[in-house]
Amino acid sequence: MRIVIDASVAVKWVIAEAGSEAADALLNQDLMAPVLWLAEAANSLWRRVRLGDITAEQAGVRLSGLLEAPVASLPIQPYLERALRLATEIGHPIYDCLYLAVALHHDATVVTADRRFASAASRPALEGRVRLLGE
Repeated sequence: MRIVIDASVAVKWVIAEAGSEAADALLNQDLMAPVLWLAEAANSLWRRVRLGDITAEQAGVRLSGLLEAPVASLPIQPYLERALRLATEIGHPIYDCLYLAVALHHDATVVTADRRFASAASRPALEGRVRLLGE
C-alpha cells in the first residue's frame, strides 16, 4: 500500500516525541509526499530552535536526516487544482489538502499526526483516505 506522509509524521523521525515509534514503523513502506513536506518539516525544526528545544546545529543535522528519508517528493503543480477544490469543500488549508490530493491521485492513504486535518477529511467521500498516525 502506498502511503502519503505529512510533515507532522516526518518530524517524528528526527525528534523523539509521542508517536515517533509509529512514525518509524512507516519507514519500510512505499512513502510519498508533495515536496512541501520538506519545507513544513524544516519550519517545525525552526520552531523547535526558537522554543529552545534544540540548537540550530541540531536542527541542521535533523534536516539532513529528513533529506535522506525514503520519501518520494513530488512536485506540487499537478495537484494544486484538486487541492484547492478539496480545501474549499472541506474548509481546511490547502497545505494539508495537497497531501490529500496526492493520495487521491495515487490511490493512497495520508498518514498524519494532525488531528484537525484528519477530522476535516473525515467526510464520507474521503473515508479511509486520511488516518491518524498509530491508528
